[in-house]
Amino acid sequence: MAGAEQYLKPSVIRNVARLDLRARFIVEGFLTGLHASPFHGFSVEFSEHRRYAQGDDPKDIDWLVFAKTDRFYVKKYQAETNLSGYLLMDLSESMAYTYRQELNKFDYCICLAAALGYLMIHQQDPVGLMTFDDKLRACLPARSKRSQLGSMLGLLSRARPAGQTDVAGNLRRVAAMIRHRSLFMLFSDLLCDAEPVIDALRLLRHRGHDVIVFHVLDEAEVSFPFESLSDFEDPESGERLIVDAVGIRGDYLESVQELRGRYKRECLQMGADYVALDTSMPFDRALIEYLSQRKARF
Repeated sequence: MAGAEQYLKPSVIRNVARLDLRARFIVEGFLTGLHASPFHGFSVEFSEHRRYAQGDDPKDIDWLVFAKTDRFYVKKYQAETNLSGYLLMDLSESMAYTYRQELNKFDYCICLAAALGYLMIHQQDPVGLMTFDDKLRACLPARSKRSQLGSMLGLLSRARPAGQTDVAGNLRRVAAMIRHRSLFMLFSDLLCDAEPVIDALRLLRHRGHDVIVFHVLDEAEVSFPFESLSDFEDPESGERLIVDAVGIRGDYLESVQELRGRYKRECLQMGADYVALDTSMPFDRALIEYLSQRKARF
């Protein structure tokens, strides 16, 4: 695998950055284009001043401070400073699978995470990274400094999907570790029992965290393009199964649709976001469409 810089696609960053980031999208206080408090008109606790920077909303300038210092400062609110983002990356062996796409699921997820991480840091929002398979393998605390993106991508470029996964168990570990309100962005193919994962997502929401689930499958896992007798192997358990692909295609596609539908319903009910993707979708377009949809809701 090449260096980490391959994941920070300049064309992707340019396209995503063209969005009108003035709207509140994804979650309150995350990627607000002018970085103003999302709670204008409500009672929020004042936190501190910081120097005015390009892109800040002039409405947030404290003119009393300007009158005293002849310098521009903007007000920061407690609501702005409390929300950190964490990228949660599944390292299980199944994430390395690809049938005919250039990017496997793991690389596809890294591209998405790179774009989101770039935008958060660009807006001076802290973002961290956790990788996991059956255990938590790495934990990079949330930071907003510009070197953070290089640290995250460097860590991901050295990671290799291997072994089994325990999505639910690791989400519970994360919930126990991170006590302050945060945004968790989960990147996984979710090829595991859905019920424990849904319960763990509910736990995160119950503790006040915001959650986005990026459910990424390979294009072949969604379309099932196989013909005649096919030999399938579970990459995590090693179990093999020879099946009549044409004969089971209907049932398989129905099962995938049911799984995605269940996650979508459950996430909607608990107030989490669910994004179903596959590796045939240009990841920059998929991300832009998602952010645009979120923006339209606010």
